[in-house]
Amino acid sequence: MTKKRDYGSTESEEQVDAEGHPIPIENRIRFPKGKEVFGVVVSALGGARMMCICADGKERVCRVPGRLKKEIWVKEGDIVLVEPWPVEGDKKGDIVWRYKPLEAKWLKEKGYINF
Repeated sequence: MTKKRDYGSTESEEQVDAEGHPIPIENRIRFPKGKEVFGVVVSALGGARMMCICADGKERVCRVPGRLKKEIWVKEGDIVLVEPWPVEGDKKGDIVWRYKPLEAKWLKEKGYINF
């Protein structure tokens, strides 16, 4: 007999620590490190490539790296973290993180992004 799989929690459920206390959302959100910038996906170009408008005012063609293709499913309107490439960094970059809707809402409320 097969065992029913548990596919994890949904986005609306609160995460709790070992004692059962809710973890504040600001402790769980990933912020930009180093050269990373916030961005919003404008359109999908195909081949794991997206057109993004970044917080630094530049429009970049961003790709989802191979190691993250099955992990990160990006669609238009998503808030993402973009790491510009060392070469042609003004035009190209990698998507390294996608924010869930609840996290994106929190970032907007706190003033970290203004998309």
